[in-house]
Amino acid sequence: MNLFFILLGKISPLYLNIVIGYVLTRYFRIKRNFIATLLIYILGPIVILFATLSIKINLQLLFLPLFVFFLGTTIAFYILKRYKNDWNDASINTLSFTCGTGNTGYFGIPLSMILLTPESANLFIFATLGSLLYENTTGFYVTAKGSFTARQSIIKVIKLPLLYAFILGLCLNILGFKTPEFVVPYFEGFKWAYGILGMMMLGMGMKNFNLKADVDIKYLRIAYFYKFIFWPVSMICIIFLDKNFIGFLNEEIYKVLFLFSLVPLAGNTVTLAVLLNARPEKASFTVLLSTLISVIYIPICLIIYSGF
Repeated sequence: MNLFFILLGKISPLYLNIVIGYVLTRYFRIKRNFIATLLIYILGPIVILFATLSIKINLQLLFLPLFVFFLGTTIAFYILKRYKNDWNDASINTLSFTCGTGNTGYFGIPLSMILLTPESANLFIFATLGSLLYENTTGFYVTAKGSFTARQSIIKVIKLPLLYAFILGLCLNILGFKTPEFVVPYFEGFKWAYGILGMMMLGMGMKNFNLKADVDIKYLRIAYFYKFIFWPVSMICIIFLDKNFIGFLNEEIYKVLFLFSLVPLAGNTVTLAVLLNARPEKASFTVLLSTLISVIYIPICLIIYSGF
């Protein structure tokens, strides 16, 4: 019960950002496309560049983002193929995107700082690189296919600066480059801006929400099955196999993997849907509802999982 109230108190400011985003778009005519572009093309690359520079890379750490990326990619392409005939608009594209990831950045990083040691929280942050890489490559591609051809979608992915920011950060890290101390506070400001604007996008995506047109029960059912059941079960299976047969990972990474699977649907679902005009209202409602459900869902799962 204490964990529930701790989570509620820590998470509540995130919901305030959602409300602010809705008010700014609905009543002050702030352009949500501008905010989406800022997140994808400027803030996201800066955050991932410095995050990649900030950790000491080894094989165990590399497993985290790589596993997250490949699992998300597999899910996204499976959903896109399995349900491609169930919708005649871009809904299938945003659904494919959102089933393959979670809100590991805007929501997950503060959550990891509450529940994990500082060292484990840093592992969690590094794992989010896998999500960001997925969202800006595979995820961007499957979402763009709702509005563009495959060739146009691939070209858009190639133009994304985040991919090159990740490669640059990785190369500089391997070469031993260290981030100057005076730059670190500046980077922290970018992280806060990225988180605040990202949560505001959920509210901005609700600007033209229509209850009848944008509440899709089948869409919700599939998205929530993969987010709240498939992801945690997959992580538990990986933990069980490694703990009993492989022995490659450790207890801290087990905790990171499980916590990683519990976050709600990704806020960047709305960001990309706005940027690519792919049913942002439906995506925003689905993500927002999953965020509300997570207030109860996460404490229950953590109680069940003995690792915490």
